[in-house]
Amino acid sequence: IEVVDSLHQQGVHLAQAIEIVGFCDEEGTRFGITLLGSRGLTGTWPQCWLEKADASGISVAQAMTLMGLDPARVLHAARRQEDFSAYLELHIEQGPCLEQEALALGVVEAINGARRLNCRFTGEAGHAGTVPMLHRRDALAAAAEWMVIIENATRQQGGNLVATVGELRCLPGAVNVIPGEVQLSLDIRGPQDAPLDRLLNDLLEHAQAIASRRGLDFSAEEFYRIAATPCDIHLQKVLGEAVTSVQRRSLSLPSGAGHDAIAIAERWPVGMLFVRCKGGVSHHPAESVMAEDVALAIEAFGRAVRTLGAI
Repeated sequence: IEVVDSLHQQGVHLAQAIEIVGFCDEEGTRFGITLLGSRGLTGTWPQCWLEKADASGISVAQAMTLMGLDPARVLHAARRQEDFSAYLELHIEQGPCLEQEALALGVVEAINGARRLNCRFTGEAGHAGTVPMLHRRDALAAAAEWMVIIENATRQQGGNLVATVGELRCLPGAVNVIPGEVQLSLDIRGPQDAPLDRLLNDLLEHAQAIASRRGLDFSAEEFYRIAATPCDIHLQKVLGEAVTSVQRRSLSLPSGAGHDAIAIAERWPVGMLFVRCKGGVSHHPAESVMAEDVALAIEAFGRAVRTLGAI
């Protein structure tokens, strides 16, 4: 908005038109489905989404009707392929890399792909005082061993790959009972699909080996998968030159979080500019940016828009 307002105030007319778009419900918090607004623009909105309901039982279609929208016209929001030549997005980094490099701005090379799994080690519950250590089939000990391997193997892989165990449930969950079952989540992400899948396969093989050695069973069910989204090479170059012009050097980095650009990239070239945020904190009251960083971001973003719009 600031960039377009600046162009308007200066009376600058570019060869290409600029459209500003605000997408709704990127996160999918209410209905558990992401990128609702951007998939409307691309025409990739599954009709089954209209039936999805929130925790109160209100469907997407009902929520749209309550807002004065017509659910039957969702597909009419789709834009033609020839309508756009490029899509640019400015976003906070949501990570610590720019802050660590003492840079205000960076250029996104790719939006990480992700795999999410529900995993389970199944052993045998037993009395904590009467079952000797050599006779135990402790599911939690196996899970703990695997979690350390997850951390170490992912670090060794490099390539901006990350892996997280965010949920852990121990059963039966009593202080004097050997855990007979452990349920845990696995979330792995990376900017390229092939290394990401190799890491996942490697981690699952480790889990099976641990289970076999300890006399346990292991199972894993993937419930979420999204491909890595590379940003357009030409747009990266244009943004990189703009960033270099305002802060003397540019840093390329991946986005570990998802964005509407994932949906847009299925139809149009996408480019993304990151601005430094304090501590990499986002979606939290402590999220903050510095005004001078935002000023640099607007300047660089504006230069990129002028370059692309003049073509």
